[in-house]
Amino acid sequence: MLRDITIGQYYSADSVLHRLDPRTKLVGTLIYLVSLFLFATPLVYVPATLFLMIVIFSSKVPFGYMVKGLKPVLFLLLFTVLMNMIFVKGEVIATIWKIEITKEGLKQSLLMGARLILLILGSNVMTLTTTPTRLTNAMESVMRPLKLIRVPVHEIAMMMSIALRFIPILLDETDKIMKAQMARGADFESGNLVKKAKSLIPVLVPLFISAFRRANDLAMAMEARCYHGGEGRTQMKPLRYTGRDYAAYMILLLYLAGVIVTGKYSTEVLDWIGVR
Repeated sequence: MLRDITIGQYYSADSVLHRLDPRTKLVGTLIYLVSLFLFATPLVYVPATLFLMIVIFSSKVPFGYMVKGLKPVLFLLLFTVLMNMIFVKGEVIATIWKIEITKEGLKQSLLMGARLILLILGSNVMTLTTTPTRLTNAMESVMRPLKLIRVPVHEIAMMMSIALRFIPILLDETDKIMKAQMARGADFESGNLVKKAKSLIPVLVPLFISAFRRANDLAMAMEARCYHGGEGRTQMKPLRYTGRDYAAYMILLLYLAGVIVTGKYSTEVLDWIGVR
């Protein structure tokens, strides 16, 4: 399960998406995520899904590796779908014991499930095709106007970058600790929920100690290199837009326009095909 978490990991490949400016990918990801919430109609997810499939194909990241990031949140996904299916009132289509499943609840749960899947996959595309350093530079550049109201932009971007960088490191450390504990006879699978939670204590304690030790080593390394914040700092590889970035922005605008048009006329289309 720990190996299935892809958040914060970078997949090296030679693709058009990897060569894009990180600011383009960051803004593009935000536009894509916002587009999923513009309209609550199933037709909107058609262009969103097609656009995401094209982007994933262009990234040259294996589709199986991309989908693997859904496994850790599968329980949350199923729980969200189930709650929407049960608690949304409407026309009852089935009854299981005392639980009523409604037509509106089923529709809402399917839409919510599709939205969550697209959200996770869309976010994974950005992190898998962008190194943490370039992602930090992109966040700092995009949030630079906030400096006018005294927001510590550089420090926020640095913290987010370190957090993303530490996710795969801590996951690898957790995997090593669990294997070491299992070699000593620890059992993480059997028993009820309370017993399983108690069995994680021998993992959490050394994990927290390791995390604090790594944080202390990182702080000492930054101090040894005279790090004192973002004021006056320069970049070895400054970010520059190229022709492919402007073309990507045009494609994003066309996609957003397509989503808006689809959402505006979705009612007429659904009535025409007899779905509504």
